[in-house]
Amino acid sequence: MERLAGRIMLLGGVRRALLAIFAGALGALALPPFGFFAALFISFTVLVWLMDGAITHPDSGIVARLWSSFFIGWLFGFGYFVAGLWWLGNALLLEADEFAWALPFAILGLPAFLAIFYGVATMVARILWSDGVGRIAMLAASFGLVEWLRGFVATGFPWNAIGYGAMPIPLMMQSAHVVGLYGVTALAVFVFCAPALVGTRKGAGFGVSLALALFAAHLGYGAYCLMQPDPVPAANAPMIRLVQPVIDQSQKLENADRAAVFETHLALTVLPSKPGEKRPDVIIWPETALPFILTQNPDALARIADVLQDGQVLITGAVREEEAGIGAAPRYYNSIYVIDDKGQIIGASDKVHLTPFGEYVPYENILRKLGIDNMISLPGGFTAASSRSLLTLPAGLKLYPLICYEIIFPDEMTTDLLNADAILNITNDAWFGFSPGPFQHFLQARIRAVENGIPLIRDANNGISAFVDARGRVVAGIDFNQKGVIDSTLTSANVSKWSDNSRNVHFLLIVSALFTIAVVSRLGFIFRNN
Repeated sequence: MERLAGRIMLLGGVRRALLAIFAGALGALALPPFGFFAALFISFTVLVWLMDGAITHPDSGIVARLWSSFFIGWLFGFGYFVAGLWWLGNALLLEADEFAWALPFAILGLPAFLAIFYGVATMVARILWSDGVGRIAMLAASFGLVEWLRGFVATGFPWNAIGYGAMPIPLMMQSAHVVGLYGVTALAVFVFCAPALVGTRKGAGFGVSLALALFAAHLGYGAYCLMQPDPVPAANAPMIRLVQPVIDQSQKLENADRAAVFETHLALTVLPSKPGEKRPDVIIWPETALPFILTQNPDALARIADVLQDGQVLITGAVREEEAGIGAAPRYYNSIYVIDDKGQIIGASDKVHLTPFGEYVPYENILRKLGIDNMISLPGGFTAASSRSLLTLPAGLKLYPLICYEIIFPDEMTTDLLNADAILNITNDAWFGFSPGPFQHFLQARIRAVENGIPLIRDANNGISAFVDARGRVVAGIDFNQKGVIDSTLTSANVSKWSDNSRNVHFLLIVSALFTIAVVSRLGFIFRNN
């Protein structure tokens, strides 16, 4: 292993750059649908050795010394994000005549931008780089911090944070309840880097031992949580039906097909329950299931009322229109409606965190002049809501609504979540076709349930629709691209013991501990060389 480490350290030029890209791309195998988390051990071990070899001339300035490390991290991140996000280009091909020109920007441009965060991580780590365990501690702390920054800088896009690779199954998800996604990320990077110590010998005893202890604690805590008895659902718990219509996205874009899309949802809504099961009390349709402005179509509300039985409630995604005043263009919101059996809208919530270039154009005064517009054809795009509204159903069930990719943001969870019985996530991942995208989205939604100790109800146009308990386990669901319905009750009550503030504190403590190890190691390195 020492020989391999030495060869990687001595690589230069194109071979060095290609290996950094390859190492990052290999790490993407830890993400869904593969879930091969061991790939990250190889990726980060190679990254550490490449960093070890990033030596500049002793007389070089600080910028030159840090640039070589930044470039390695950027190349690593570029490979990771291209391999993990290439499927975003599928959305552009739905209207290829209008958006195909943007394909390189989606497949290469976004990864190039996101890779800057990883370049910053390796550059910061270089400041306290040493020859022992301290260097992997500093790299872990830096990655934890930049993944946290990626959650809100430039509107935020924490998709495929490294920590997700360490949580492919419920056994390995439970640590997120204590330290959150970013805490798991920092600790995971330390563990993934540990084999690099074996290749260079220095600090291997302490570093590998600590990494093994952390990994054992990760698995042990998961086993402990999953062995706890599950609460028995109340006898009067509402039966909930998820409708997965599998409507092709191109069909939803055609005006002529909109009536058929609506009727497909209605037909699935009235399917009979399985023998021995009670009828559903709540029916859920996915994001923007209604392909028209509902308040402009009273006949549609009447049809819904005809279909719903006494006491049933429909929750559906829809576009909501709001007048903005005389002479002003109306505002549009990506919304959730609650409709009763009389066809009345009795509740609603609007999307707060919009998708850039999908629902709105950031810096639109500049970009619209360059011909860059939304993929969704609405005048001016969508408007972001200023706050989120808890959905309270007639039976008393309280749902915390998150639309589409809002679920990937840990910080979208407000104090209202404390009063909710479950998270409700409706989405339409048909934009991305049969690709890793919907599977990655589903994993991130499950981690939100585990972090907050609360069940998840998730309904997607083409999947993955499922009931997930507060430990991240799928209780019932429908396979990807399978048209149909699934009926279930909430089988797991909230199990939350740690608040979001507690997780943030734990994350800061983890970063501080890693930073302390790095400082102590660096000081020891300096003293040994003087």
